[in-house]
Amino acid sequence: MSPVARASGASSAGRPVGGAPRIGVVDYGAGNLVSIGQALARVGAEVRRVRRSDDLHDVQGLVVPGVGAAGPAMRRLGRTGLVEPLRDWVAADRPFLGICLGLQLLFEGSDEDGAETLGLLAGRTVMLESAPRLPHIGWNQVERRRAHPLFAGIAPAADFYFVHSYAGRPAGTEGEAAILAETEHGRRFVSAVARGALLGVQFHPERSAGDGLRLLANFVAIAAEGGGRARVRPEAVSC
Repeated sequence: MSPVARASGASSAGRPVGGAPRIGVVDYGAGNLVSIGQALARVGAEVRRVRRSDDLHDVQGLVVPGVGAAGPAMRRLGRTGLVEPLRDWVAADRPFLGICLGLQLLFEGSDEDGAETLGLLAGRTVMLESAPRLPHIGWNQVERRRAHPLFAGIAPAADFYFVHSYAGRPAGTEGEAAILAETEHGRRFVSAVARGALLGVQFHPERSAGDGLRLLANFVAIAAEGGGRARVRPEAVSC
C-alpha cells in the first residue's frame, strides 16, 4: 500500500478515538515525501498528498517537508497555487509542521539564494556560523527551552538526525518567543519553533528512529485535537 494512503495496523500512538486523523503532506517535489508519508502512516495517520488548494479541505493537520533550496521550493509552491492557502492555514491557527526546508520557508527570506519565503515568522534563514563542517549531517542534541506537547514522552536533549547547512534565525520579540529548541554545531542555532499551532523542526523526524516517530505521533495527536494541548501518551514509539 502506498504510504500516502490509509494506514492499516499502524501504531496506536497519537491516534484519537474514532479513527485516524487525516494529515496532509504538501507535495512540491521534495525528495523526502515518501519517507515522511511512511512515518506518519506508521504512527496512525491517514496521509493525503496535497498538490493544490482543493486538497486541503478535509485534512486536520498539514506537514511541509523538504530538502533543497528555498528559491526552487517557493517557485514550485507558486506554480501549484499553494502559497496563499498555506499562509491562510497558518493564519487560522490550524496544526502545521514544517520539517527542515519546510521550517526555513516559514521565515521572511533565505540567504541561501536570496529567495523571499512565506513570511510567517519574523527572521531569515542564514548559514550556520562557525560550524566545524558543512553540511551538518548526523545526530545531534535538541535542547528544549520549554515544555511542549510536540516533545511529550521524549527525553530532554534527545538526539535527532540533521542534514542542512542553513537554519532559521528568528527576529524581534515575536520571533524569539517562538523558539522552542536549539542545537549546537559551531554556534547554536534554532532547531524547533512553536507559535500556537504553527510548529517547525530543523531535523528530520522521519529519519530519527523512535524519538522521531514519537514526535510525529505527538503532532498527529495535536492535529486530532485541533491544535490545542493534545493528550499525548508518555510512552515512546518503538522503532
